[in-house]
Amino acid sequence: MNLRKASFFIAFVAGTASASAQSDLQKSLPTSDWQPCAILADSARLACFDRWASTQKATGHGLGSQPTAVQAVSAQAAIKNTAYELPTLADDDIDTTRAEGCKDRRYSTLSRFWELERGTDCNTFGIRGYRPISLSVIGADSVNRAPSSPSADHTASPVNYQRGETRIQLSVRTKIAQGLLTANEPERHDSLWFGYSQQSYWQLFNGAISRPFRTTDHEPEVIYAYPSTADLPGGWRLRYSGAGIVHQSNGQSLPLSRSWNRVYLMAGMEKGNDWRITGRAWQRLPEKNNDDNPDIVERVGRGELQAFWDMNRVNTLGATVRTSLKTNANGSVRLEWLRTLGNPQTSGLRLHTQLFSGYGDSLVDYNRRRVVLSVGLSLVDF
Repeated sequence: MNLRKASFFIAFVAGTASASAQSDLQKSLPTSDWQPCAILADSARLACFDRWASTQKATGHGLGSQPTAVQAVSAQAAIKNTAYELPTLADDDIDTTRAEGCKDRRYSTLSRFWELERGTDCNTFGIRGYRPISLSVIGADSVNRAPSSPSADHTASPVNYQRGETRIQLSVRTKIAQGLLTANEPERHDSLWFGYSQQSYWQLFNGAISRPFRTTDHEPEVIYAYPSTADLPGGWRLRYSGAGIVHQSNGQSLPLSRSWNRVYLMAGMEKGNDWRITGRAWQRLPEKNNDDNPDIVERVGRGELQAFWDMNRVNTLGATVRTSLKTNANGSVRLEWLRTLGNPQTSGLRLHTQLFSGYGDSLVDYNRRRVVLSVGLSLVDF
């Protein structure tokens, strides 16, 4: 055999072996599952094949007659070294920021927030955000220098507070149980949560009285969320219902002591990926001892309705209305604008602007109508 014929024979054998390797790999791996892995970078491709291998074990296919993830990557690399290259995607077509569970953006906002489906589960006893964690500078039309209530011995001596101050809000929660009523359902997950929120007003700019904290409210609560799915008029969809019990107090002694306990029902619905409305209606629990604030439900309200609109991937507008459900129209309105700072895919930091008007911006102000404008930064966890 001369040199030219030998070269031709070697090339023919190599090409046949390469085609055979490609065919065997494609037969052994489900195309719809493994093929997207091939277009990723080396480390991401290996992780992708690892996930595929795990699903094969979970579905009972086993890997006895199929290549392992490492073998698949090696075989795929061999294929890429043949006469053609596999197609690649542009960077914008690959979501490299997608996380699993409650951070998976393939699910809706409310589903991720309450972990309503199996794919949004982030397990129990992890720390998640609840309300925004915020630091804001505020200006108000008035300040409550001598808080009072209708109860005896609940009128404080005047303090020279300033209208301009800062507000700090901390709010976290943890899921303490799941599957209480949905244990036999493969997709839907109900859950039981414990949450804690704290809001403080700090007279940061008031050096004349040594910059004190004017008031701090503490709000622990237990929440049960049940995944509800029902189509509603106008393209809306009910996503969850639930109930809770909440205690709120400012931890003060007389004459500044303020507190109340409530049980509530709640529900939330969505329209597409841009609109969501949530609501709560509550019943105050009777006080066993002296009532610090007997008229609080007439001032603050008996329920609230929240609506949020994601204008785009960066801007969100929201409104919260509380009402006493009486003709006197007490309650409050809060309007807010949140603008994402940083990468919209990963950043939880928001420029947060709020305008509040009404009763109950803090417990000590439950019976004082105020208008408050705040601008600051918030961390949110959806």
